Amino acid sequence: MRPILLLLLAFSATLLPGQAWGRSAEARIARIDSPVAVLQQVWVRLDWPGDAREGQLRIRVARADAADLGYGFDDLAWSCTLQRPAQTDGPWRCSGDVRAGDSAPMRLSVDLGPAATGVALERADARLALEREAAGPDLTRIDLTRVPLAWAQALVAQAWEAGRLGAGELDGQVRVRTAPGEPLAVDADLSVTGGAFETDDAGAAGEGLDLGARVRFRQPGGTAMAAVDATLEGGALLFGNAFIDLPDAPVELRVDAMRDGPGAAWSLPRFEWHDAPALVGRGSAEFSVDGSLRGLELELESDDASLLPARYLSGWLALAAMDGLHMRGGLDARAVVRDGALREGRLSVRGLDLRGQDDRFRFLGLGGEVVLASAEPAESALGWRAGAVGDIVFGPALLPLQSSGGELRLGEPVGVDLLGGRLVFDQAAMRLPADGRGMRLELGMAVEAIQVEQLAQAFGWPAFGGTLSGRIPAARYEDERLVLEGGLSMQVFDGRVDVGSLQMDRPFGVLPTLSADVLVHELDLYAMTSVFGFGHISGRLSGSIDGLRLVGWQLSSFDARFATVPRAGVRQRISQRAVQNISSVGEGMYIGGLQGWLIGFFDDFGYSRIAISCRLANGVCRMGGLRSAGNAFTIVEGAGIPHLRVIGHNRNVDWATLVERIGAAIGGEVAPVVD
Repeated sequence: MRPILLLLLAFSATLLPGQAWGRSAEARIARIDSPVAVLQQVWVRLDWPGDAREGQLRIRVARADAADLGYGFDDLAWSCTLQRPAQTDGPWRCSGDVRAGDSAPMRLSVDLGPAATGVALERADARLALEREAAGPDLTRIDLTRVPLAWAQALVAQAWEAGRLGAGELDGQVRVRTAPGEPLAVDADLSVTGGAFETDDAGAAGEGLDLGARVRFRQPGGTAMAAVDATLEGGALLFGNAFIDLPDAPVELRVDAMRDGPGAAWSLPRFEWHDAPALVGRGSAEFSVDGSLRGLELELESDDASLLPARYLSGWLALAAMDGLHMRGGLDARAVVRDGALREGRLSVRGLDLRGQDDRFRFLGLGGEVVLASAEPAESALGWRAGAVGDIVFGPALLPLQSSGGELRLGEPVGVDLLGGRLVFDQAAMRLPADGRGMRLELGMAVEAIQVEQLAQAFGWPAFGGTLSGRIPAARYEDERLVLEGGLSMQVFDGRVDVGSLQMDRPFGVLPTLSADVLVHELDLYAMTSVFGFGHISGRLSGSIDGLRLVGWQLSSFDARFATVPRAGVRQRISQRAVQNISSVGEGMYIGGLQGWLIGFFDDFGYSRIAISCRLANGVCRMGGLRSAGNAFTIVEGAGIPHLRVIGHNRNVDWATLVERIGAAIGGEVAPVVD
């Protein structure tokens, strides 16, 4: 409101209509006290020729304080032209520029009459008008027209010290009652256009806010009480990690607030939020002196959860790397926070569907109730009709849950049908955020006879048989990281593949990362090469893939080594096509010494050993084999006549090129290279 109220008090206290000043007069007042403000070192001078109808008035105030309204100014100065009333009972008028210190001047106009006092403060299109009637001198009415929102900063700071008002315009009316012996009372009907605010620590902010509000403020016995009924339409709000993108349709907000005295903490005995059908909320809250949340009781209801991600959850979803989550259905929630920790939480879902961006995951038909925390042990249950992670589809399930001491646990083992087998969760526990730590999930599970053929189909691999089984005694999910202890074992191609050191970062987020170590035990090469159409190789293959890392389900790095293992009774033969394909992939050639001219006459060859390795880093595969000599390495060492040998001649191969060669080899697009 700037210095308007303060100058009015000084003016009304020192100048009375009809007072005789002569040609010039000057007054110095050490202090002026009023119910609204205190003025110190007031200087007033009037220059007025005796026969003139107007004179020049100048007022200076060294210091002005309106403690209840939060305003304080140094070096106030106002110069105006004072005019006599046209009629005996008319007002005295004075209009001119006013400034505080070095601030830009504004136009201040004052009407002083026996019936009323009126003041108008203007700058450009903004206008603030004040009126007090003689019949009701304890009531001051202030009319606002396109007033910059920042002008209300000092008044807002009385209730919200950390808040900083920014852009926006304010319209409406404020009524201030300052009756002697009665508490300060403020009633306002206001509208804000394009409003913006933020806190000192940027923990809360808003922009583009359009709202209409009725505000009531009382201060009996030093206790501050406020009630706000507002309608918001458009704009955005930020509170910590919660980002609210307000709809264009009206949203109703009701808040009751109180504080026991200056410097005390605020409490909200009641607040309500109505944005049906997206979200309806109600509850109460208590804050510490520093503004941190001390206590909260909150109830939420959504009859159309599809609106929640965009309007209310985007900040939390981004933090959890789950941008693009789609929801459909309904839910209800209740939370109780005491001393900054969650003491009670309940979530009920009604036919809720969840889908990740690009269908990374989906849960359909979620229903039931989850008791997240409770003072006493509680039981609940949550189930779904169907689900999937990527192209891996799993069946329905019902999870019996138990909760106590801030931990949610699985009540009994639960099996879920998956890829022709079962995934059995032996135990699972979730601990809520506490003591500065985020949410923590622990579980133990077993994989029972998952069909590798279905798994291969889900990942787009060539079809081959076998089963996947294993046990993971403990898995932990914390800070977007899933770490699995134990391992998995696949029985494929009459051999075994063991997977250990499994770990995933952002499993449900953007660019999920998987790392693992793989051991291969005596796979049947003939069965494997038949499936992949690589040409036939008979024998047994063992090896390892250390430091396997996938980013966004694409291979990023690994150190792989594979070699054949002699086995009694197992022939070691390699077909002409397999030789060609290995030669192509290894960017090499196959040779046979003096017997090289005979190679073209044979369909397959005997070999003593095959070995190949690849260390992938930064998109380049460093290749190797049985033996190395400079840049060359042996991949196949023949046995018998003709004596075959396949040698690679380039140890560094672009990974994308290598994948392309493997694809061409499987597709039969390779021509022989013989030396």
